[in-house]
Amino acid sequence: MTKAEIVNQISQRTGIDKSTVLIVVESFMDSVKDNLSNEENIYLRGFGSFILKKRAQKTARNISKNTTIIIPEHQVPAFKPAKTFLQAVIDKEKTV
Repeated sequence: MTKAEIVNQISQRTGIDKSTVLIVVESFMDSVKDNLSNEENIYLRGFGSFILKKRAQKTARNISKNTTIIIPEHQVPAFKPAKTFLQAVIDKEKTV
């Protein structure tokens, strides 16, 4: 599903015009990016959490140059669904 499809779906369900829904959806995504870039996790009760996970330093190989490089410790964004979110997906799988 694309952002445009999400905007259309929300617009149909709520009756709010698409341009307003698009502004809200983009503002939500910007807020998530801004908070995660400031190392602040986001918790949405009943939906899930947008968190930062720490990746340890590791050694990798550049196959084309046949050299070894060190990838430093860094953080990556991740989404952890809430239990109710997971249960809804599991229940949906059982009916399909």
